[in-house]
Amino acid sequence: MKTNNSWRRWWVVVLFAVAMAWVEAAVVLYLRTMLNRIEPYQPNPLPDVGVLGHAELIREAATLVMLATVGWLAGQTMRSRVGFAVLAFGVWDIGYYLFLRPLTGWPRSLLDWDILFLLPLPWWGPVLAPAAIAALMVMGGSLVALNDTVERPFWPGRFSLAATAVGVMLMLYVFMADAIQVVSQGEQALRKLLPVRFLWPLYLLGLVCLGVPVVELAIRLARERVGGPLATADAATE
Repeated sequence: MKTNNSWRRWWVVVLFAVAMAWVEAAVVLYLRTMLNRIEPYQPNPLPDVGVLGHAELIREAATLVMLATVGWLAGQTMRSRVGFAVLAFGVWDIGYYLFLRPLTGWPRSLLDWDILFLLPLPWWGPVLAPAAIAALMVMGGSLVALNDTVERPFWPGRFSLAATAVGVMLMLYVFMADAIQVVSQGEQALRKLLPVRFLWPLYLLGLVCLGVPVVELAIRLARERVGGPLATADAATE
């Protein structure tokens, strides 16, 4: 059941994620200005910048730790902690692009190519791709964070969790597909890589898989609100 306390924690996590999104956008502004890479999709998109490159890799990992930490602090069960962490990631990712646009004038459209992540290989994709995933994360994370309690678990069933795992694997491949093809050619090939085609069919399949648990939880919550059968116990054994 949603409580005022749950909503307060939800707003705190959202506020934290929005602030982190501004910090992320500001850092990217500094880096891309120094490297003349406001537009990431250009020749030699990942120049060798020595210690800055190593610092950026560690910063990315540290960002994930921060998002996981705020989820841990906000949640009261392991499930709600995961929900709050997923919520934080989604808000952070969407907020990043919303702040980056007025700061840099980029992206100009949702189909502009971006370097999304660098670990373990460079991730490439149109801005729309991570933004859509982030929107699902906000919805799914909120459903769990606001409704899960010790007495009443609110978590996807086994089928939905399996679909999520498939979706994650598909997304990892889609975003790193071009990097995987050239990784055997060495670091310089990865640095100079410019993808020309995004695997939209595989991406959409992965997005559908990631949407399965969100739909399941939304239906379960709707049934509960109208007094219908809420198969919480059944879902745990699915």
